[in-house]
Amino acid sequence: MSWTDARTPNSSGALHEAFASVGDAFCENFTEGLELGAAFAVVIDGEVVVDIRGGYVDKAKQQPWTDDTLTCVYSTGKAVLALLIAQAVSDGNLDYNAPVAQYWPEFAQAGKDRVSVAQLLSHQAGLCGIAEEMPPQTWLDWDDITRRLAAMAPLWEPGTANGYHPQTFGFLAGELLRRVRGKSVGELIGALREAHGLEIYCGLTPDEMQRTAFMPKPPTAPDLGEINEYTQLAFLKKWSAPAGVAREGWMAAEIPASNMHADARSLARIVHPFANGGQLDGTQYLTSQAIDSVLEERICGDDLVLPFHLSWTAGLMRNINQHLGPNEAAYGHAGFGGSCVLIDPQNRLTAAYVMNKMSPYLVGDPRALRLINAVYDGL
Repeated sequence: MSWTDARTPNSSGALHEAFASVGDAFCENFTEGLELGAAFAVVIDGEVVVDIRGGYVDKAKQQPWTDDTLTCVYSTGKAVLALLIAQAVSDGNLDYNAPVAQYWPEFAQAGKDRVSVAQLLSHQAGLCGIAEEMPPQTWLDWDDITRRLAAMAPLWEPGTANGYHPQTFGFLAGELLRRVRGKSVGELIGALREAHGLEIYCGLTPDEMQRTAFMPKPPTAPDLGEINEYTQLAFLKKWSAPAGVAREGWMAAEIPASNMHADARSLARIVHPFANGGQLDGTQYLTSQAIDSVLEERICGDDLVLPFHLSWTAGLMRNINQHLGPNEAAYGHAGFGGSCVLIDPQNRLTAAYVMNKMSPYLVGDPRALRLINAVYDGL
């Protein structure tokens, strides 16, 4: 049924009556001053049961958040990369247990010849940042970054520990996809977008940029815990992330781990095959074997980069810390500022939260948790 609520400015959308408490939770985030603009969506058994939004896309609160508003989802996009890889595995183009160098021969340099696809996707490859100083604009040059990663020696012995790869993950997964699919991440997403009416992009046109919400930065920096050499390379060096480029240039570039743009409904739908037997709108994208493989725990331990004890599958976080709600058997990914996707195969459920008022939470943003907890109350 259609949904609006006077407690949230510019509120609109649709909400199944069983999830009325989700609408209340959404409004509470606004009435407590936690939001500028936001959207939340839930898909169960292929049906969109929650698709709500509200607030403003601009800091001046002049432009309403609408059905076609796009938001940068930062690392939440890594879940989409996991889906694209699983699709390639299902089609027989990739094997999680095969060496990356089987598909990307140059990657075998500097002792990386035995790094498997699954290790690469579970942050075990020791490539959490670029070790060699470079201009931060280099992140906009796909060939340069992938060449550097192929030549780089691992920062720790691959397979012995997990250390989160904030930026490099997208280039590693994306180059693997390019080698076996012959298409970039943006092109692969584009095919799904056209087939299913999704609003999700990796690399924006000027017209698409006009629909993108302004993202005020968090009031404080995220707590990265004890700073070590891995944390510095991943987050804190002058060249750890793109800089010194126009916002429009960054938005147009394909930097898959940190600059995908989407709405909540499309994010929840594109990862739905993980929870819905491999299907999206009746089309079979993933085999049951690929789903089992992607959701298999690949490593669990204290992360070398993030201040958390984490369990990783081939591209997704296992919800062992309840950063993604009450079901510890769920999976997903969070993004800088608060966005997240939830994948719950037990309940054939996926959910996505996007917003433009960024918080310092690395995972487990209280706004998202309030919404996810309300979803489980309605099941």
